[in-house]
Amino acid sequence: MTRPRRSSEDGRQLVHVAMGGFALLLRYLSAAEGTVLAGVAVAFNMYALPRIAGPLYRPVEARQRFLSGITLYPVAVLLLLLTFPDRRDIVASAWGVLAFGDGMATIAGRHIGSPRLPWNREKSIAGTVAFILFGGAAGSFLCWWCRSTVIPPAYPWFSIWMPWVAAAAAALVETIPIRLNDNISVPATAAAVLWWASLVSEDLIGNVAAASMRTLPIAVGANAAVAAGGYFAGTVTVSGAIAGALLGIIIVVTTGWGGWALLLATFAVAVVTSRLGLRRKTLLGIAEARGGRRGAGNAVANTGVAAAAAVLAALSYASDAARIAFVAALAAGGSDTVASEIGKAWGRRTFLVPTLARVPPGTSGAVSAEGTAAGLLGALALGALGVLVGLLPMATLPAIVVGATIGAFAESALGATLEAPGIVNNDVLNFLNTAIAAAAAIFLAGAFR
Repeated sequence: MTRPRRSSEDGRQLVHVAMGGFALLLRYLSAAEGTVLAGVAVAFNMYALPRIAGPLYRPVEARQRFLSGITLYPVAVLLLLLTFPDRRDIVASAWGVLAFGDGMATIAGRHIGSPRLPWNREKSIAGTVAFILFGGAAGSFLCWWCRSTVIPPAYPWFSIWMPWVAAAAAALVETIPIRLNDNISVPATAAAVLWWASLVSEDLIGNVAAASMRTLPIAVGANAAVAAGGYFAGTVTVSGAIAGALLGIIIVVTTGWGGWALLLATFAVAVVTSRLGLRRKTLLGIAEARGGRRGAGNAVANTGVAAAAAVLAALSYASDAARIAFVAALAAGGSDTVASEIGKAWGRRTFLVPTLARVPPGTSGAVSAEGTAAGLLGALALGALGVLVGLLPMATLPAIVVGATIGAFAESALGATLEAPGIVNNDVLNFLNTAIAAAAAIFLAGAFR
């Protein structure tokens, strides 16, 4: 029996970690210079490294060199530099989380015996803790190291503490049981968290904190009551009730009761439509799992983007754009559920978005005329409610509806191509749907002015 080459895997991870040291150069390089060097690194890892460092490649990567982690690592750095040319502190920090967090998590997981995570038996508690500790420390140091490249410099709390939050978020994403390469998912998550935090204005925090103290007790009580009611009504699991209550509290405190009303409407739409045509869905084997109960993953996937936008609506000076993102994300999540459930219940013909091939109802990425029409009506209704409760002016409603529709079709295309091979799952697709819809709505609202 051939023993696994542990030394080669450990060597691979040590190289993975060591490459993070090059992030120190970002303090002295311009964004253009860093981009050129990252491009050179991509070419080197694609064509030269396999000839001189073959043992670093896992057996499967010899046949998929261009999609190997060794190639995707510098690709991720290149994409970070292209996305954040003026925020090399974010690039360096996300790079540090990838290099030190992800690398040390693998080493710790291999050598430290510890319990496995219940939702992903391939990941261990020791590995996840190592990810946060090493990734947070490296990300914090590199963010501080490159702080002088930002004009004006970032807040000290951002440079020191937010990389730890980014590392924790990336560590959690890394444990999701999907096949999306963590050289992409980890830096993308870390950079997204840091970018989001970079929009927060320190001078607004005190005012919001003071106002929240008056709202918080009622918000906690109202959301606890709704969560308990949802659990006993069979619509959410325990984890779903807790996650939903926390998200609801955040939304009340940051957007007021109007935002909470929109959140409840979105949840109610999802619950009602999931029960329509239930007999047919059950017979076809396409009914919602757990009897339609939604867990914490469902809650975060469908309302996480909205909650993040809600916080920015209160803590940044881009409050108008943040409110558009908030309403668009909820409209996208709700309308997507409406489209999916109506399509499964009454859709006569279902097609895949990329190819228009005829497929059975319930196929990932499939759309139907009935479901699409219902989704449009759902987006319109939820967007109109956002206008009615005073979150947005009427002029932004077309952007909300179109943005939600763009998000839905993007999700269908990604589902048809990436969900079947396990690269993403339904929760990841729902999260991307709301994020794409929010970004599209912001762009369209600006275009419509």
